[in-house]
Amino acid sequence: MSAQHDAAIIGWAHSRFGKLEEVPDAEALIGLVAREAIADAGLEPHEVDAVFLGTFNAGFQQQDFPSSLVFQAVPELRFKPATRFENACATGSAAIHGALDFLGARRGKVTLVVGVEKMTSTPGPRVGEILLSASHLKTESGIEAGFAGVFGRIAEAYFQRHGDASDALAAIAAKNHRNGVDNPYAQMRKDLGYDFCRNESEKNPYVARPLKRTDCSLVSDGAAAIVIAEGDVAGNARRAVKFRATAQVNDFLPIARRDIIRFEGAREAWARALDRAGLSLSDLSFAEVHDCFTIAELIEYEAMGLTPEGQGSRAALEGWTARDGRLPVNRSGGLKSKGHPIGATGVSMHALAAMQLTGEAGDMQLPKADRAGVFNMGGAAVANYVSILERA
Repeated sequence: MSAQHDAAIIGWAHSRFGKLEEVPDAEALIGLVAREAIADAGLEPHEVDAVFLGTFNAGFQQQDFPSSLVFQAVPELRFKPATRFENACATGSAAIHGALDFLGARRGKVTLVVGVEKMTSTPGPRVGEILLSASHLKTESGIEAGFAGVFGRIAEAYFQRHGDASDALAAIAAKNHRNGVDNPYAQMRKDLGYDFCRNESEKNPYVARPLKRTDCSLVSDGAAAIVIAEGDVAGNARRAVKFRATAQVNDFLPIARRDIIRFEGAREAWARALDRAGLSLSDLSFAEVHDCFTIAELIEYEAMGLTPEGQGSRAALEGWTARDGRLPVNRSGGLKSKGHPIGATGVSMHALAAMQLTGEAGDMQLPKADRAGVFNMGGAAVANYVSILERA
C-alpha cells in the first residue's frame, strides 16, 4: 500500500447494530445503507464507478457470492464492477483497501464500500463454530468457548507475564459501555459501571477465564457504507475525510508461531501507518480500535505505542483513553458496546471516525477531532489494518 493517498471519504451511512429481527437477511441490511451513503456524498448512483462489499466467509448465511446484492438496493449500479472482500474480522477494512487500490490504479474516481453481517439468526453454538474458523483449526480447534476461549488464553498468558490486569479489563469495559450510551447506532446503550464489569455475577459470568461476559463483544446484525472518492471529486464534495496513510500487515495464523501477547502484526501496522503519515501517536486526536475482547484493547494500547510493553493497564486505569483523556479510544463504544457484525465492523469504524472529524458525531462528538487512527483486526492479530484519517 502506498504511503499517501489522495482519496477521501465523502459520504456514509450506518444502520443500527443489534438483534435486528425486522431485517430478514444481509441483502435487506445492504438496502439500509447503500443508497443512503451515495446520497450523503451528494452523488447520483451512476457516478459510482465500482462497488466493494465486505462480508464474512464462513456460514452466517447460505447466500454466498454477495457482491451484486448491492444492485438489489441500487439497481442503477448494474454493470458496474462489484467485488466481495473477506479477511475475517477485518473484512470491512479489506474492502476499503480494495477501493483505495482501485482509485490508486486510476480505474475510476468514485467507489462505494459496504460492510454487512446478519449473525443473530444463527444459533449460538453455531456462531461459535463459525467464528472459530478464523483461527488455525489444525492446532486450535480444541479450544473451548470458541474465540472467547482463544482470547481467554491470550489474557491468561498476559497475566502470567505482566501480572493480573483484571482491574484494567473492567475499566476498559466500563469506559466503552459508558461511551456507547451516546452512540445512536450501538447495540447496548447502557452504562454498566466499573463494579459490575469487575465482578463475576449471575448476570456477568465467566465465559472463558479470566474473561467475563462484559469482556466480550456482542453478536450483532448491521451494515455500514462509505463512499470513497479520488482527489478531484473529493475536492468538490461538501466535506471530505482524507486517508493520510494506511497499512496492512498480516501475521502467521497459528498462535503457536507467535508471541501472542505482543500483537506484533498490529505493532508493525501502526508503525508503518504513522511513518507513512509523517506523524507520531501524539498527533492523533482519538482512535477507534478493535476491542473484540477487552484484553485486545489493552494489548493494542501497547502495540500502538501509547504505553510501554506490559504497562497497558496504566492507560486504562489512569483514564488516558477516556473521552477526556490524552488519547480517547473507542468514543463510539467500540465493538464491546456498539456490537460486532463481522463484515460491517471495519466500515463502521471508518464511518464513525469520519463523523468525528467533520463535527457530525452528535452526542459522541469530541471537542478536539483533527486526526484519527483506526485499527481493525482479523483473527487474533493476524490481519491488521491501520488508517490515519484527517479532515481534508
